[in-house]
Amino acid sequence: MFHPRRTTPHPRRGLRALLLPLAAGLALTALPAHPAEAASTLTNGGFESGGAGTGTPAGWSEYGAADASFTEAGGHGGSYRLSHWASTAYKVETYQYLSGLANGTYRLTAWVRSGGGQNAAYLALKNCGGAEQRTDLPVSASGWIRIVVPVRVTAGQCTISINSDANAGNWINVDDLTFAPGTSGTTIHGADVSSLPKSEARGGVYRTTAGAAADPLAVMRNAGMNYARLKVWVNPADGYNDKSRVLAMAKRIKAQGMKLLVDFHYSDTWADPGAQAKPAAWAGHSYSRLKTDVYQHTHDVLSVLKAQGTTADMVQVGNEINGGMLWNEGSTGNWPQLAGLLNSGYDAVKAVSPATTVALHLAKGGDLEGTRWWFDSAVANGVKFDAIGLSYYGYWHGSLYDFQTTLDDAAARYGKPVFVAETAYPFRLDSEDAHENIIDLPGELVAGYPATPAGQTRWMNDIASIVEAVPNGRGLGVFYWEATWTAVTGNGWDPTDPSSGNGWENQALFGYDDRALPAMAWFGHR
Repeated sequence: MFHPRRTTPHPRRGLRALLLPLAAGLALTALPAHPAEAASTLTNGGFESGGAGTGTPAGWSEYGAADASFTEAGGHGGSYRLSHWASTAYKVETYQYLSGLANGTYRLTAWVRSGGGQNAAYLALKNCGGAEQRTDLPVSASGWIRIVVPVRVTAGQCTISINSDANAGNWINVDDLTFAPGTSGTTIHGADVSSLPKSEARGGVYRTTAGAAADPLAVMRNAGMNYARLKVWVNPADGYNDKSRVLAMAKRIKAQGMKLLVDFHYSDTWADPGAQAKPAAWAGHSYSRLKTDVYQHTHDVLSVLKAQGTTADMVQVGNEINGGMLWNEGSTGNWPQLAGLLNSGYDAVKAVSPATTVALHLAKGGDLEGTRWWFDSAVANGVKFDAIGLSYYGYWHGSLYDFQTTLDDAAARYGKPVFVAETAYPFRLDSEDAHENIIDLPGELVAGYPATPAGQTRWMNDIASIVEAVPNGRGLGVFYWEATWTAVTGNGWDPTDPSSGNGWENQALFGYDDRALPAMAWFGHR
């Protein structure tokens, strides 16, 4: 990612305000271990019993500002939904206690919407025999989002809890809850760290939250990071992000116990939706020769990685190839030729390591029709791939609802695992260097996610939750972009210009004081 296209979501919400003003400041306390009523299966998970306007939904109990919890028309699957809302600040918990459960792993699945602004709004599973498991409700006013909360039941019981600690006028909707045996979780909690070698060479320093200078890879690993992504250019002007640098970084990554994704740009510089320039060394080559170039370059980098004991675990054949790669020969205007180039890359990867996953990567995280068109065309032209990676930047690529819809559809339509190859969010808007930031105005932000450390953390947790909820376990995980690209003189965006600046330092995972930011906590997501 460097300069992707901007799009602006337009959330809409109509909320019926039918309740009397409520008292503010009610405190929630821990539930009793054994509420009076219990069931062995979830009751009224769709909130259809009782109709609209009812107080406590059938099968559920409430604590706190009970009048702020009610059913109303406009369900996800049926006619009604649970809503939390009041005209004054409120705290309320809607809960259901289950007993007689067989011990084992379970999943709570729910469809949710939230207008945002609460101090807290989340689903929780507690009193299940271990630590409480909690998932925040993503801010999504325009569409329903599916989230999952996994838990291990060890005491034969569990409490399903829907919570709001809200300001006046804040609202959530919850519907179609299910609680059943099953597991969830993601296997990729990663970050792109391609900028790191040049940053360190130019004097960049990284610190723990306590302020001690440290290896940033170790800092992120200790937070839960388990996968690193590295881009590789063919012959970059500054000598960074080439084969030799990737080899050196791979040793560091594997030494930290992490897996490795190698992202082939097939260029000497940034390859993205707006630019797919051939490497200078390949200029003027015929299409047939370009297929050989792709194969040889891919095989060369990966075989040397394997020889030094750092075999790539995943490979991207191309970066954000919305319009194809190696223009013009490999554009989407000529799918048979693009397919040939992509399959050359695929074959090279498998020749080195058959177990390495080959992913195709688009910057279309919220574009359902565009993603379908691209992968339908790829399949029709015999393109081989193992996984689908999508860039999703919420300030450009549509709403969270659009994102989940696209991700779920890709997983089901093509029967492949999916992952977020790139996402990021600002923790502040001002710039640390003289270069204008990519996102630097309040109006560019996603509603409900401020440009603060807390807003950045919330964004990453909610993205991870949506990927975790992809049906049939096909959501692999998320890569953050670009975790270590802080403002360091000489480490700007243009490899041909040492004086160029960085427009992304306000979206790194290290702050302007070089300390690790709270958003790293998402690496520890289930």
